[in-house]
Amino acid sequence: MKYTIVIQWSDEDQCFVVLLPEFTDIMQPVTHGDTYDEALKNAQEVLELLVSALKSGEPLPPKRFGQTL
Repeated sequence: MKYTIVIQWSDEDQCFVVLLPEFTDIMQPVTHGDTYDEALKNAQEVLELLVSALKSGEPLPPKRFGQTL
């Protein structure tokens, strides 16, 4: 499955903040990074952990058409 990763610069936090729109019921924002690449790496790790945890018993959020990881 593919999920969306949204990375935005936060002037308030002075870092890149990561959101996973399909997981808004679990937590938001999910992670961050001082650089875009660090934020993306952290997001991918969190997404892998979330999917693994949810596969163990809870249903995954539905894919949104046209959005990818």
